[in-house]
Amino acid sequence: MSTSFEIKSAQLPLVALLLKTPDLPKVVGELLQQFGPESDSPDFFDNDGLVLDFSNIAPPSEAQHFTLLLKTLTSCHLKPLAFRNASEDWKSLALASGLIEAPVEIPRNHQASGAQKTPEKLVAEPVLQVIKEVTREVIREVPGPATLVIDKPLRSGQKIYARGADLVVLAMVNMGAEIVADGNIHVYAPLRGKAMAGASGNTQARIFSLCMEPELISIAGVYRTSENALAKDIQGKAAQVRLSNDGQEKLLFDALNA
Repeated sequence: MSTSFEIKSAQLPLVALLLKTPDLPKVVGELLQQFGPESDSPDFFDNDGLVLDFSNIAPPSEAQHFTLLLKTLTSCHLKPLAFRNASEDWKSLALASGLIEAPVEIPRNHQASGAQKTPEKLVAEPVLQVIKEVTREVIREVPGPATLVIDKPLRSGQKIYARGADLVVLAMVNMGAEIVADGNIHVYAPLRGKAMAGASGNTQARIFSLCMEPELISIAGVYRTSENALAKDIQGKAAQVRLSNDGQEKLLFDALNA
């Protein structure tokens, strides 16, 4: 008997908000400053689904602040859907607010080590039958990573978002323009506007430009503005920006020999 619907499992792209302090009013203030309706990037998010990550923070002191946080996320065009790594106090608040508990994210290296153990287990099994196998080479076409290419200059007020992709810009990004990508950003011209790579939390994303003069530059939410001048060997030069891998979440600027 056929039905009018079918239920399947689904894997959806979500962004995660990693809370570093139980001081939610402080979090609210900084979110509004960076992504709120009155900020310079009110449209940075496009009603993206969000997971609240409560790793390593103390239990809440004021329950009403959690409601304020959820309202603030909504005003920043984010949709809180789930939570993870929560203590019992945080868990009660989140469940009462209609969020669902998400599984703990498994680091990729743990997945890899688990995969390495599987063959050992198989080797321990007794061999009951020897089968001759004929190996044939199978060639499959593997689609390359998605990339959005822009070949025109970006003026002040223009914004480009490469959702789930790298972004390549072949012309100047003027002051007041904004380029955002979930992957890497390449600008083969002066970069004078705002550039945000790894917008969905990819800490491995990088930003490259032949002329680094950004108003603001950000990778996975770690940002730096032009108020902090770049080093002389970086300002106006070919350079790349990446996050440090020491857990300190610092932006590192490296000159490129272009």
